[in-house]
Amino acid sequence: MDKELLAPAGDIEAGYAAIHYGADAVYLGLQKFSARATATNFGEQALNEFVAYAHAKGRKVFVALNTLLQEKELPDLLKALNTCVNCQVDALIVQDLGVARVVREQYPELELHASTQMAVHNKEGALALQKAGFSRVVLARELTLAEIKEIASIPELETEAFIHGALCYSYSGLCLFSSMESGRSANRGKCLYPCRSCFKGEDGEKHYFSMKDMALEAEVLQMPVTSLKIEGRKKSALYVAAVTDYYRQILDGKGADATRAEHIKQIFSRPWCKFHIKGKDKAVVDRNFVGHRGLEIGKINKIQGRIITFKTNHLISKHDGIQIDVSGQDKPFGFSLKNLRVGGKSVFEAKAGSVVEVSLPPQTPQLQKDWTVYLASSSQVKGAYDYSHPKSGEYKRRFPLSVSVRVAPDKICAEANGKKACVEGRFEVAVDYSKVEPAIEKSFSKTGDTVWKLQKIDIVNPDKLFVPVSMLNDLRRQLFDMLHAEEKFGDLPIVSTCVHSKEPRWIVKVDNAAILANIDLQSVDEIIFALSLDSDLKALRKLPKNKLRLALPAVCRKNKMAAFVSLVQELVAQGYRKWEIANYWGLDVLPDAGIDLSFDSSIYTMNTQAVAMAKDLGASRITIPLEDGLQNMHYLAQNSSLPTVMVLYQDVPLFTSAVCLRSNDCQNCPRGEKWLTLKKGQTTYQALSKDCHIMLFSEMPLCLAAEAQDVRPDYYRVDFCYKPYLAQQAADIFEKVRSFEDVANSIKANVYRNKDF
Repeated sequence: MDKELLAPAGDIEAGYAAIHYGADAVYLGLQKFSARATATNFGEQALNEFVAYAHAKGRKVFVALNTLLQEKELPDLLKALNTCVNCQVDALIVQDLGVARVVREQYPELELHASTQMAVHNKEGALALQKAGFSRVVLARELTLAEIKEIASIPELETEAFIHGALCYSYSGLCLFSSMESGRSANRGKCLYPCRSCFKGEDGEKHYFSMKDMALEAEVLQMPVTSLKIEGRKKSALYVAAVTDYYRQILDGKGADATRAEHIKQIFSRPWCKFHIKGKDKAVVDRNFVGHRGLEIGKINKIQGRIITFKTNHLISKHDGIQIDVSGQDKPFGFSLKNLRVGGKSVFEAKAGSVVEVSLPPQTPQLQKDWTVYLASSSQVKGAYDYSHPKSGEYKRRFPLSVSVRVAPDKICAEANGKKACVEGRFEVAVDYSKVEPAIEKSFSKTGDTVWKLQKIDIVNPDKLFVPVSMLNDLRRQLFDMLHAEEKFGDLPIVSTCVHSKEPRWIVKVDNAAILANIDLQSVDEIIFALSLDSDLKALRKLPKNKLRLALPAVCRKNKMAAFVSLVQELVAQGYRKWEIANYWGLDVLPDAGIDLSFDSSIYTMNTQAVAMAKDLGASRITIPLEDGLQNMHYLAQNSSLPTVMVLYQDVPLFTSAVCLRSNDCQNCPRGEKWLTLKKGQTTYQALSKDCHIMLFSEMPLCLAAEAQDVRPDYYRVDFCYKPYLAQQAADIFEKVRSFEDVANSIKANVYRNKDF
C-alpha cells in the first residue's frame, strides 16, 4: 500500500510548495478553530482556490477544526462547516466531540479524522473512536513502532502518524500548562509554550521540558500507517518545500539524501531525534538551548578581538546567518556574515574545508575556543526551492447559476435561486437590438470573487429595449449580494436538556482509601477511586459499594493494557458498575451494557453538542473542563443533556508526559514513585515520576469553591489524588470547600480571565 505523504500549510504559499514537492495531501486551518491559531491560516477565498488547485492535481485537502469550542462559538462553527462543504474539502481533523456530532448529524459528506489532541495512544482508544464515526485517527507522537503496528492493524480504520517536526513534552490534548498559567489554552490553539522555559531543578537551571525535533527519516518506510504527517503549520513555505521534498525522495525509494537533510537544518531545525519509535529514549530533550540551531559547520579554533577563525565543513557565503552556542544563554548567539575572509582575502563564499575568518558584530558575548558554529540561514538554500503556483483566481470551485432577466419600460429585474433584484429607470427601444442580449449575458457572466458560475440565462425583453451596461452591472451586484446574504447554513442538532439537581451533591475522589479516614462519608454522595495496577483492592472493598465509582487513568500504554483489562473484568464481575473514564480507550474496555459511566474532565465537553455526543457514546454524566470560563460553565450546568460535575478542588496535572525527567539512565533507574521540585522565577512546581511517566503540578491547587454556587452543577467534586495527603488534612479541606470557601494559596485558572483563552 502506498503511504500518503501529508504536509502542512499555514498559508496558501506553503500549500502550493507542498504540492509542488510531492505531498499527496495537505492539512491546513481556517481563521477560527485551528490549533495553530497564530498561523496565517485560510480565509474562504484562499481555501476555495487552494482546494480547487489541489484537486486538479489529484491531491487531497484536510481542514483542521481541532480546537475546543465554547457554546457561544457554535454558530460560527456552522459557517466554517458550510465553507468546508462548499469548497469540497476531503476531511476534517477534529478534537471537540461537539464538532464531531454536528458534522455527523448535519454534514455527513464531511469525513472525520480524530486529531492527535484526542490522545489516541492505544488500540482500544482507536477502536472506540472508529465506532463513534471517525474514519481515521491521528496517533499520539509518543508511540513505538510496535504500538503503531497494533493500531494500524484495525480493519477499515485509517491511521496517521507524525514523522517530522516539533514535539510537545506532553501528550497532545493532556496539557493545561499554558492555560492554567496564562489563560492561553493549547486546546484552543493559543499555547504560549511554557514548557520551553528554563527551570531550576536537580541538575541546575535547564530547559527540562524543551523537546528536540522529530525526524524519522528512513524509518518511515517501516511504518504501516495510512498517512505520514509532517508538522509545521507555523513554518515557512521554504521549510515545507524542503521537508516535503526530503520525505518524497525517501518514499520514492531514492533514500535519505544528506544534502536535503542539511537544507532542512539550515532553514529551521532544533536538534533531531527519533523520539520513541524504537522504544524509550531519554535523549529527546535539549536541556541547554531552545529554538532554531542550524547545521553544525565547525568549531571556533581562534579568537582575536572581534574576529573568530574556524574550519568550515560546508559551503558558506556572505550574508548567510551564523549561530554559536554560548554557555549560560538560552538561545545561540546569531549574526549575519558581513565580512568573510579566506587566506587573508575577502571572499563572497568559502568552500567546505576552508579555514575562514569571520568578523563579529558589536556587543558580541564572550566566546570561547571549541564552541560550535552553526549555519542557521543560507542564501544558497533560500533559492533552491522554487515552486509553481497558479495565478490568483485561476482555480476556484464555482456553483452553476441560472438567471432570469426581464426588461420593462420602467425597470429591469433579475431572479436566481428564489431571489429577485430590480433597478428602476426609463428604457427606450434599442437602435441595434442584436447587441442588447449579448451585453446582458456578458454582464452576468462576470461573477468575480463569488462562488457562482453562470450556466444559463433567460432574457425576456418583448419591447426590445436598451439597457446601459452600468445599470446591468448594478443589477448583477445587487443579485449576487442577495444570494450571498441568504447563504444557508446547517442547523445545530437538537439537544434536550435533562432535569438538573437543585440540591448540591458531593463527590470525593482519591487514589488512596486511607485519605478518607477522617471524612464523614455520610456527607458524601459518591466516592471516586482512581485505579492503578498497584491499587489496594482490600482497602477498596471496605468502602461503601453503593457510593463507589472506579476511575480509569487517562494514559494506558500497550505494555499495561492486558493487565488493566483483566483488572476491569474482575471488578465488573464483582458487581462494580459505576465507572469513570479519562480517555476514549475506556469506552472499549468497559462493557457496553449495565455500566453507569462518567466522563472525567480530560474528555472535554465545553459545549452542549459535545455533552450530547458524550451521551451518544454512553456517558451518564460529564465533568466540566477545568480550563473553562465561569459563564460557559454556568451555561453547561443549566442546559446540558447530562448531569454535570464541577471540580472545586484539585491538584491539576499541568501535563502528562512519556518523557522521563530523572537524571539517571534507564538501566539504573530504581523505578517507583519519585517527586522532583522545579522552580521558574518565584513559581514552584512539583513533578511526579511514576511508571515511566511524568506529571507536573503547580505548588498551588485549583480551588473554585467560592464560584461553585454561581455555576450550580449537579455535583461538586473535591479531589485528593496524586499528591500525598494526610487524612486530617483532606478532611479539613473538604469541610472548608463544602462551605463554599476557598482554601488559602490556591489558583482560579480561567474563571475570571477576560482573554479568549
